[in-house]
Amino acid sequence: MDYEIIKASLDYQETLKNLLQLYIYDFTEFIDAHVEENGRFSEYPLSDYWAGDHHFPYLVKLNGYYAGFALVKWIETETKPHFSIVEFFIMKKYRRASLGKLIAKDIFRLHRGNWEVFQIEKNKPAQSFWRSVINEYTSGQFIEHVVEGKGITQEFVS
Repeated sequence: MDYEIIKASLDYQETLKNLLQLYIYDFTEFIDAHVEENGRFSEYPLSDYWAGDHHFPYLVKLNGYYAGFALVKWIETETKPHFSIVEFFIMKKYRRASLGKLIAKDIFRLHRGNWEVFQIEKNKPAQSFWRSVINEYTSGQFIEHVVEGKGITQEFVS
């Protein structure tokens, strides 16, 4: 499989904004979001991804075509600083080809350290995907927390 992960500089902002529209559309299955008068979802707040050292936007290409993205953030806490997958999207036509699994594992390798990956309670496909990927990546060495009414978080070290 010929795929590539591109660190998205500010030059890629429009591409990322456009892909985010597809992502939000897919996500409306789980959240209450509606298109605005212009026929688009409200803009995702991306400015931090080019303003500091703690945000990492990535675009994904497969065979030369855009196929998705990953937004990663370094979160500083007093107890456990960690990386987090803030948003992760692979277009539906590429999901069954294991592209998401390959990209997720590569992202974990790019950012060594503590990780937390959260999925909202309603998004059962994401929960299944992340459990499988993280279990495979860590050989079962992860902790899962369930917060009733909110969602699920997996914690591990890459």
